[in-house]
Amino acid sequence: MKRNQKGITLLSFLFVLALAGLFGFLFMRLFPVYTEYFSAVNDIKAVTQATGADKQALPQLKDSLYRRFQISYVDSVNLDKHIKLRTEKEGGKMLDLNYEVRKPLIYNLDFVAKFERSFPVTGRPDAE
Repeated sequence: MKRNQKGITLLSFLFVLALAGLFGFLFMRLFPVYTEYFSAVNDIKAVTQATGADKQALPQLKDSLYRRFQISYVDSVNLDKHIKLRTEKEGGKMLDLNYEVRKPLIYNLDFVAKFERSFPVTGRPDAE
């Protein structure tokens, strides 16, 4: 009497396990970079939408950002290099975030994550 076998072989299981391990390793390396970026975005949104932010100059905005970045552990963003304030033709202000993070991945391989985003400086919590 012949029985049908169900399931995967040991070799297939090891392949699936290795693939899952690789994706888990990549996730562990990339996750901190993206959580830091999302923390920076939330901090910048809070500063640019704070009451009176549209009347502040760049040094005051950077001071507020510096304080928030210290609390949120945002270390990759250099306020002098990566944050720029520009004025639009309509008279509004935009705060530009532009930076990249280069970290080691495996042995002599690195990964680079580049982030660019602009935020309107409105001074109103309801704007986006």
